[in-house]
Amino acid sequence: MGSNKHLSTGSKVPSLEQGKLRLYSMRFCPYAQRVHLVLDSKKIPYDVVYVNLTQKPEWLQEKSPLGKVPCIEFENGDTLYESLIISEYLDEAYPESTLFPKDPLAKAKDKLLIERFNEVITTIYKIYFGKGDDRDLFNEVLKGLDIFDKELAKRGTPFFNGSQPGMLDLMIWPWCERADILKLIRGEHFVIPKDRYHRLLEWKVAMKEDAGVKRSFLDAETHAKYMKSRIAGIAQYDF
Repeated sequence: MGSNKHLSTGSKVPSLEQGKLRLYSMRFCPYAQRVHLVLDSKKIPYDVVYVNLTQKPEWLQEKSPLGKVPCIEFENGDTLYESLIISEYLDEAYPESTLFPKDPLAKAKDKLLIERFNEVITTIYKIYFGKGDDRDLFNEVLKGLDIFDKELAKRGTPFFNGSQPGMLDLMIWPWCERADILKLIRGEHFVIPKDRYHRLLEWKVAMKEDAGVKRSFLDAETHAKYMKSRIAGIAQYDF
């Protein structure tokens, strides 16, 4: 297993472990968490190397050409990067328990919903780094969440995938795990109303109890502590 400390400039990359994938990650990165979730849900053996994204190791560019996480490395030295690309590869390469629906149309619709969630993500980050009232932006977030609450009602299942989490559930989860950061950073005006999103909030409770989700879960206070340090321009990776 790689070091739990985030490696930075001047560090040496740990040697690869035989029989395992290597995941280059950052503990508070929601995109990297997507890959943790897929690996943990599918019970794929892997080790983790955490990377300081402010003072990046010189070797990171060799692994991930864009200098970002997540990135996975295979025993032969090949690498893949970008969270959605990695996640879909893992689902196809380890087909014993598929996360995407097997029906091509259902899979395509789930991928469209994952894409639509990007609008929610973009607006959330504007609020994190905003300095004004930003309640109009929060209303945009709520409108985006309406789509997903209604979709759960339409499907009539605890998870978007049915009786257990699937790819759609896992790809949007990291930002839902962090939903309470808005309240902790920006105040009580940024709380998701329970009466408007009871299905989505029930889904959130169920997701927190899933074994694959539990392995990478962090509470809102820890996420908020990191985000406050990032907003202040002194991102702290090793609490």
